[in-house]
Amino acid sequence: MTAATPLLALLVEDDLRLAAFTREYLEGHGVAVVHETDGRRGLDEALGGRFDVVLLDLMLPGKDGLEVCRELRSRSDVPVIVLTARGEEADRVMGLELGADDYLAKPFSPRELLARIRAVVRRATGRAGPARETVRVGALVVDPAARRVTLDGREVTLTGYEFALLYALARRAGRVLAREQLIELAGGSAEEAFDRSVDVHVSRLRQKLGDDPRRPRLIKTVRGAGYLLAGEPG
Repeated sequence: MTAATPLLALLVEDDLRLAAFTREYLEGHGVAVVHETDGRRGLDEALGGRFDVVLLDLMLPGKDGLEVCRELRSRSDVPVIVLTARGEEADRVMGLELGADDYLAKPFSPRELLARIRAVVRRATGRAGPARETVRVGALVVDPAARRVTLDGREVTLTGYEFALLYALARRAGRVLAREQLIELAGGSAEEAFDRSVDVHVSRLRQKLGDDPRRPRLIKTVRGAGYLLAGEPG
């Protein structure tokens, strides 16, 4: 991706008016949009591997958005932003647990959507700041240049947001980071500190790292304070 090449988003949304409005705004701000109204066709498109981000509604014909997200995440690490009128916490948490990078409830501001698209793409491409060095914390190695994580020599596949959170924790290993600090360091939005979505991302990180959520040895919860990665950065 270069400055002359627009981002390419896949919008999977069956509300035609909302899709047209969203597409017009995004394309006016440098994001090309391919639109699908059906979950099954949307999944097929997303698996083609040519998109920078997928904007995914939950209530879809053909295949619902949660199932699309589950199948897509099992086969691709493309950033996913869930867009839905189902704003209940359970739906939001479910989308994040299935691997979505971010969540935006309808009605949403297209300007905020654009900001979130740019944020998840920066995280996914490792462009969320200046060049950074590899960090080693015990058997954990986090390489931002290659966007590669290994633990005990085993490669761990992470989404863009999960990688950003782990890198933030690794650089400050042994120090407690409040949710607000962790979200800011990972390039997220302030609202996430209040809806606790960061907790879901940390839970997924623990799962992928093989960290027992009841007695975690790597990412520890400090009650009332935040999270820390055990060890010291090297």
